[in-house]
Amino acid sequence: MMADQAKTNQMTGAEAMVRMLEAHGVKTIFGLCGDTTLPFYDALYRLDHDIEHILTRDERSAAYMADGYARLTNKVGVCEGPSGGGATYIVPGVVEANESSSAVLAITSDVATTSIGHYPLTELDQTTLFKPLTKWNAVIPRSEMVPDLVRQAFRSMTTGRPGAAHLGFPIDVQRGSVAADGVWADDAHKRFPAKPNAPDWTDVERAVAALLSAKNPVVICGGGVVIAGAEPDLDQLATRLDLVVATTVSGQGSLADTHPNCLGVVGSNGGVVQTRAAVEAADLVVFIGCRAGSVTTERWRYPAKGTRILHIDCDPDVIGASYETEVALVGDAKLVLQAINAVLDTHGDLPSEVGGAQTVSRLKAEKQSVFEALATSDDTPIKPERLIAEMQKTLPPDAVVIADPGTPCPYVSAYLEQDTPGRRILSNRAHGALGYSLSAAMGAHVGRPDLKVVSLMGDGSFGFTCGELETVIRKKMPITFIVVSNAVYGWIKAGQRSSFEERYYSVDFSRTDHAAVAAAFGVKSWKVEDPAELGKVLKQAFEHDGPTLVDVISQPLNEANAPVSEWIA
Repeated sequence: MMADQAKTNQMTGAEAMVRMLEAHGVKTIFGLCGDTTLPFYDALYRLDHDIEHILTRDERSAAYMADGYARLTNKVGVCEGPSGGGATYIVPGVVEANESSSAVLAITSDVATTSIGHYPLTELDQTTLFKPLTKWNAVIPRSEMVPDLVRQAFRSMTTGRPGAAHLGFPIDVQRGSVAADGVWADDAHKRFPAKPNAPDWTDVERAVAALLSAKNPVVICGGGVVIAGAEPDLDQLATRLDLVVATTVSGQGSLADTHPNCLGVVGSNGGVVQTRAAVEAADLVVFIGCRAGSVTTERWRYPAKGTRILHIDCDPDVIGASYETEVALVGDAKLVLQAINAVLDTHGDLPSEVGGAQTVSRLKAEKQSVFEALATSDDTPIKPERLIAEMQKTLPPDAVVIADPGTPCPYVSAYLEQDTPGRRILSNRAHGALGYSLSAAMGAHVGRPDLKVVSLMGDGSFGFTCGELETVIRKKMPITFIVVSNAVYGWIKAGQRSSFEERYYSVDFSRTDHAAVAAAFGVKSWKVEDPAELGKVLKQAFEHDGPTLVDVISQPLNEANAPVSEWIA
């Protein structure tokens, strides 16, 4: 009888993985099947749970879906793939998530631990492969360690600076035995950021003194503000001190774009001469949840070295990496901003001499005048500015727009405005791989089915990932895809124009009828060449109750007035 009791308290490693994911609140897994994953799939089939597995057509897409899901929900996105090629294919999405502070767990099955070194099919050193790409990484060596290592993965992903984790899951570990009483989870690790850190109070007081001493302070917000949910606290600070507030691409939504103190995106992707001017004139720059990398600072030129710097970040490693820092505040953006506001409360009335809103109004008016001249153009091919203007008019309230690199990202970053704070504009700015938007939009829809999700991509990106349109149809996802069709890898060709005397080499390709391709998958689609038709077609696409695609025949990026500072200069 005791033996029977012990037997009922056991489960397989595959079953334990399912139960551990369930215990951590996982509702969706994005992934692709393989031989070494069969026990895990069988456990998902047999057990009673509320996890949905979404079969993808590519492991890279599965990781991008998990990333889009995580960014919109602040819950851990989970993707999985098989050993060998599946593990290598899933890598781009994992590293993008990790460097974007997005909590994504990648589970890759593996050959049996007893087969290692005997040249089994798909053998790969997964530990070494994923080590530099993730915040935390392990191949589970024994089945009884499944619960502990899953807990460790979730703890690492969600605490401190959020990031990606990888678990290798050998097939014999999936089949091995696990004690059922080891299956449990810390509820705090179901979301991120979990257990955030507060700043040192002495540093907060020094930061307030620095802010009050500045005549032209500028705040630059990265993704850490929206990840932490610090938007109301930033609004309070910006309004009471009348600060100029700019963002990185990832920080869009830290303030509503229509907020009187919101300057918009700065840097070499989406920044323009007007936004650069504000940073150039600053006598104090406050980085919040921002790594002050090459894109944000235009290769560390704006702000110039020697500018007074106040840096706020949950990761102490990023502070002082590129700029000498007058005051460093290590902590969660929300808790730090709340502390700063609490100290300011003790100062009573704070009559501002900064004039941030006035500066923002002047610079945005100058920027808008340049945009409007192009956004109203009836020229063909359709100018990207016209596309953004028509999207602005027709997008549903609270729509989520996911922009791929290339043509979409700088235009969305510079000119598309949302009138509420929060993360509603996404782009993969950590590594900028093509093919992100279509897949990430699918994950975003799964995470927030109440919102209209719009995926904006170039035709280069479409070629990377259009096979997932089958998944879109199969899962009946009412996403609108917009393809900026110009038959060129435009970002590279624009670089060849600006820096290599128009020596164009191996960047042009044949035009595809993207509408016809989408229709072949079953997606309702349109092709638009006339600017006068664009607004009407976009409205129809946004209102349709199923998936839609609009193929926009567009001006090549190398011929456009793109909001990319190095080309403008």
